[in-house]
Amino acid sequence: MVTACVNRIGAEQMCLLLQSPLFAPFLHVKEMAASLWKNLFQITKERILQQRRAPLYNVAHGYEEELIKKKLQQFAGGSISLSKEDNGVRLLTLNNPKLMNAFTGTMMVELQERVTELENWKDGKGLIIYGAGNTFCSGSDLNAVKAISNSQDGMNMCMFMQSTLTRLMRLPLITVALVQGKAFGGGAELTTACDFRLMTPGSEIRFVHKHMGLVPGWGGAARLVRIVGSGAALRLLSGATRVDPERALHLGLSEETLSSSDETRALEEARVWLSQYTEGPASVIQAMKKVVAAGRELPLEAALRTEKDIFGTVWGGPANLQALARRPKHK
Repeated sequence: MVTACVNRIGAEQMCLLLQSPLFAPFLHVKEMAASLWKNLFQITKERILQQRRAPLYNVAHGYEEELIKKKLQQFAGGSISLSKEDNGVRLLTLNNPKLMNAFTGTMMVELQERVTELENWKDGKGLIIYGAGNTFCSGSDLNAVKAISNSQDGMNMCMFMQSTLTRLMRLPLITVALVQGKAFGGGAELTTACDFRLMTPGSEIRFVHKHMGLVPGWGGAARLVRIVGSGAALRLLSGATRVDPERALHLGLSEETLSSSDETRALEEARVWLSQYTEGPASVIQAMKKVVAAGRELPLEAALRTEKDIFGTVWGGPANLQALARRPKHK
């Protein structure tokens, strides 16, 4: 009977109903409510996670991921590291400073692996992405680009990186790109897959694809339109325009210009900036990111239904009950 009731009502009513006198004869109400909430939370979480990981492309599109990864791994160099910070924040570092942190094939594969790790991080709240050696990323390693210059290999890399950066964008974490030095080409595209961008003095973001006879291929154009609007995006892309910190603030491409370009100090400033949005339980921070992602990507009705499902995972949850127990006063 309890299961049938849960199937008929919304998750947001479940905990209230379970605490009503109707359920008193059955079991210990509190234990039953906690158990059902936990089961519902897990089911909803798994469904949302599956949606977030759903691939953009499949075999019907000519996308054979394992074969693509095998090809990319032929072009070695650099690395992508992931370190754990305090308070539910991690640091993802692009390590290829000799080439201004340009992406080699192995780095593309490692980025996907790091994103998978972050998708499975249950207690995460935030992520800072930055490049080693006081620069962000200059795009793709030209040696790899020349070696896979045929159309099919190019399309495969495009689909692989679009899929990886879409998963990065959908992470239930608040993500920040710390732009030091240059973020060119694919590096500029990577910044658009983050929720926010912070820039240091003297840094720049530049979509230089036109000079290579290309358009963005990692999803950067579509995301840029959503960040700055179609007119500004067209100007930045067609003009291969240099975007310094001041212009980035004006366009809404950057949130803030940090005071220092020193790597250590800039990272500390980025941590402090991010901390204002990651304070609180991980379950609530993750839920906030999920509802925003749904609102950004889905049609209104689908976004509302997703918001309802996510609401059901926190209503009556530990953070909600603790907040109610504190009986905060309205101000």
